[in-house]
Amino acid sequence: MKKTVLCPHCGKPYSKWCNPTPTTDVVIYEPGRGVVIIRRGNEPLGYALPGGFIEEGEQAEAAAVREMKEETGLDVELTGLLGVYSRPHRDPRQHTLSVVFTGRARDAAALHAGDDAAAAAFYPLDALPEPLVFDHARILADFAEVLAGRRQVATVEPAGDR
Repeated sequence: MKKTVLCPHCGKPYSKWCNPTPTTDVVIYEPGRGVVIIRRGNEPLGYALPGGFIEEGEQAEAAAVREMKEETGLDVELTGLLGVYSRPHRDPRQHTLSVVFTGRARDAAALHAGDDAAAAAFYPLDALPEPLVFDHARILADFAEVLAGRRQVATVEPAGDR
């Protein structure tokens, strides 16, 4: 959406585009262990799926793989597209639009907290830590529907494909 705002320095009007910021999250799942959840080191504090912002010129799939490495130390293979989550108040900091993938770690033993994560661990879906921030409880409920066979994931375009 385009808004006209006044420059705080000179007082002249200019156009400002107010669009959701693209992000990506990944539900990293390992049977018998559960899903990877991080404890956030920054506001809003709480627990969350690992993820982050898609950079300009970056493919969503590549951003997802990059963010997993930065926040969890894991090299992740994306296995599906769970969905796109874009409710305007899903993130209290700003309007974001998250492309949420499913994935698996190539080496789950490499899991460790990094970047913005204060901690990272696997949690069973029936014993998730609280509070889960953003809309991640809803995302994980959708993922549980996938595991129960009541919902499907879409295929993922490999990172770097044209």
